[in-house]
Amino acid sequence: MKALRNLYIFIALSVGANAFAQQPADYRLHAGDAIEAAVWKEPDLTRTVVVRPDGKFTFPLAGEVVAAGRTVAEIQTDITARLVKYLPEPVVTVSVTGIEGNRIYVIGQVTRPGAFTMNPSFTVLQALSMAGGTTPYAALNDIIIIRNSGGKKVSLPFRYSDISKGRALEQNIQLESGDVVLVP
Repeated sequence: MKALRNLYIFIALSVGANAFAQQPADYRLHAGDAIEAAVWKEPDLTRTVVVRPDGKFTFPLAGEVVAAGRTVAEIQTDITARLVKYLPEPVVTVSVTGIEGNRIYVIGQVTRPGAFTMNPSFTVLQALSMAGGTTPYAALNDIIIIRNSGGKKVSLPFRYSDISKGRALEQNIQLESGDVVLVP
């Protein structure tokens, strides 16, 4: 219980100190995210779409648009360029309406294992907190993060005892969509 209480205190201090220092870059879309694309004065060219598992969506007159890994501004520019062939000076607006594709997973010896939507991102400690903390049976120094990196699975170690003593804080990495935090 003491370890869990220390985890909550450390998270509160970390989040408070870093909240203003960490300004997220433009959000990059993931498969499963929802966006709305609209063309001004063209009601037939307004759609809310979900990014498919292949990272694309279909938009009238523009065809297949790659969305995964791109920002809203990039998609807006892409659709505008494609519509110029059909419409004089199209004004395209794209906005994110759902970030369900930006998920991480926490499994193993945690109170509430499962999938968690990141808004916009989590560190390992924040993910453990979202999962309700660890159980008394958790091997806190054997936690690993499993990440898909360039088509390969990579295992990243996380030793809670180091973090709780203020050492090796670089282990408390920003998680990426699809990461799995495994608490044995």
